[in-house]
Amino acid sequence: MQQNDLWVFGYGSLLWRPGFEFVERRVATLRGFNRSFCMSSVHYRGTHADPGLVLALDPDLKGECHGVGFRVAPELAADTMAYLRERELISSAYVEQTHSITFHGGGMTEAVCYVMDQSHEQYVGGLSIEEQAGIIAKATGSAGPNDEYLFNTVAHLVELGISDPDLERLVTLVHGVD
Repeated sequence: MQQNDLWVFGYGSLLWRPGFEFVERRVATLRGFNRSFCMSSVHYRGTHADPGLVLALDPDLKGECHGVGFRVAPELAADTMAYLRERELISSAYVEQTHSITFHGGGMTEAVCYVMDQSHEQYVGGLSIEEQAGIIAKATGSAGPNDEYLFNTVAHLVELGISDPDLERLVTLVHGVD
């Protein structure tokens, strides 16, 4: 690992649509956060009139989130960060932070993470899984249907060998919403 390589932690749409070049992808765990549908989406997966939900890293001292560390070559780091800031910081609901991630199989590094600002108006933590399913099943935004976001995320977690029972249950509930 090069000292000045950039690592980015992906846990939601970055898993299946990173949008930047990377030279390595490794399954990793971020401690102190949960993957959660706690952000109201008024841009990509919903509208101001009918918000959807997207995943965020919700701070929780006892939490842990399994996802992917993407290693970006040093010569692409500046362009990658510019792209990520345009994509992830569209409404300032995420805060860009650096945290340690631990690779499955051993090792760790510092990675850029996009963490939910719990004081932001788009924070909707605490919704029941049934409430989440009702919103996700119906919302659509500029990037497409909200349920597509959920289904793609879960499919890629499964492909990576990562189990997320809450999201898997959410898929079942969303399929049951008329």
